[in-house]
Amino acid sequence: MIGSLLARLLLMVFGYVYPAYECYKTVEMNKPDIHQLRFWCQYWILVAVLTVCERVGDLFISWIPLYGEAKIALFIYLWHHRTRGATHVYNFFLKPYVSEHEKEIDGYVLHIKNKALSIAMVMCQQAAFYGQTKFFEILQYASSHSTPSTSFESSEKIHVNVAGRVD
Repeated sequence: MIGSLLARLLLMVFGYVYPAYECYKTVEMNKPDIHQLRFWCQYWILVAVLTVCERVGDLFISWIPLYGEAKIALFIYLWHHRTRGATHVYNFFLKPYVSEHEKEIDGYVLHIKNKALSIAMVMCQQAAFYGQTKFFEILQYASSHSTPSTSFESSEKIHVNVAGRVD
């Protein structure tokens, strides 16, 4: 068994850094291979799903011996050129499930977007009201503490003629 810290480091390297570099190389080719692009898109979709599941699953199964090593092996399986596991897992597990529930997922996503927009609008209105209130408080404070010595209603009036000279 390797240590938890080392397992995390290896997972970062083999699960994220190396695949990101390979993806970068594919994207930056003069004529990118559509099959390679599709493969890396499938990989990153699966990584996103696994990361979300991992946040919940780690609480329940992270105590299992060799859990960290198994995660490293899974990520390597997904991107390795001999296994091309991302394509298999995507086509046989994820794609059928998402295809079957796509309408419900789209509805849920739309609902969440609308809810988030509604919350953002309310928060913007509250921020504007707060800003306006504070602005008027500052103006009120400034006007109550201003000195009358700079007033234009002084007994000495300065006249400026059209040429710009002071009379």
